[in-house]
Amino acid sequence: MPADDASREERDAAMVGLCARCVHAHVIENRRGSRFYRCRLADVDPSFPRYPGLPVLACRGFELLAATGPSRTDGLK
Repeated sequence: MPADDASREERDAAMVGLCARCVHAHVIENRRGSRFYRCRLADVDPSFPRYPGLPVLACRGFELLAATGPSRTDGLK
C-alpha cells in the first residue's frame, strides 16, 4: 500500500470509527474523492442504518476486516 493510501486509512479510522475497519462496510468513493460508508447489514436487518452517522463508536454488528482482504472501495474514477 502506498504511503498516501496508508495515511488516508489512518485518517479514516479516526474520523469514521469502526466502519473503517468493519467487514460489513462498503466504501463508495465519488469522482470528487468523497467517501461514503454503507452498511451491508442493513440489507438483511432493517435495524442497521444503511449510511450510519459517523464516527461509529459502538456497533453490535462490527466484525474486524482482515488486513489482507480485497479492497472495499468502488471508485467512479
